[in-house]
Amino acid sequence: MALKYSPTVIEHFTKPQNVGDICDADAVATEGSPACGDMITYSMKINPQTRIIEDVRFRSFGCASNIATASMATLMAKGKSIDDIKKMSHRDITVALGGLPAVKMHCSVLAVDGLKSAVKQWELEHGLVSDDNHILDRTAVTEALKGVLNPRTGCSLIDAKLINRMEIDNDEGRVFIEVMLCELDERFAENIEEEIREKIGALEGAQKVLVQFKPCEHIGKHLYF
Repeated sequence: MALKYSPTVIEHFTKPQNVGDICDADAVATEGSPACGDMITYSMKINPQTRIIEDVRFRSFGCASNIATASMATLMAKGKSIDDIKKMSHRDITVALGGLPAVKMHCSVLAVDGLKSAVKQWELEHGLVSDDNHILDRTAVTEALKGVLNPRTGCSLIDAKLINRMEIDNDEGRVFIEVMLCELDERFAENIEEEIREKIGALEGAQKVLVQFKPCEHIGKHLYF
């Protein structure tokens, strides 16, 4: 079945804005990977005095939604402060595009995460934040899972309290995640698993990511979160 895209998505896919690279960029960040099907690289110019993003461009490897969300993200980011970017939600991009198909909601998450990664890189280089990405613990894994959405509802697995079990073995770099999945969401299992593997796999120290699903009615009420 063909996916239905809004006129705004089609416009940004066929005529994307701010495509390319900034040669003397102050920050460059990549989110996603070709292996998972979608990837975005942003380059930014940031004013060190005002902390305003004066220019931002992107390169995309992915589908129509990947290109459209990245294009819209650059328009929304340009002229904004780094604090504005840190507050930005994937829903802001989705709304600006007039909606996205359920199975493509992750593209808006990828687009926002890429902007935030570029901003964090700039902050790290200027000594404004500390780099705690080397810690593979429940906090880091939980933060990563906030970027994984249930395509049907548009809510993250964390907000929807769908994580039933989380196990982390730092010695082997193994992370095990058990997710509650109701019958309505079974068709999205592959998408959700792919997103979990991508988000957690990007954490330093994560060598192996295992994902398991269980029907809602077989899990009970005692969730990890």
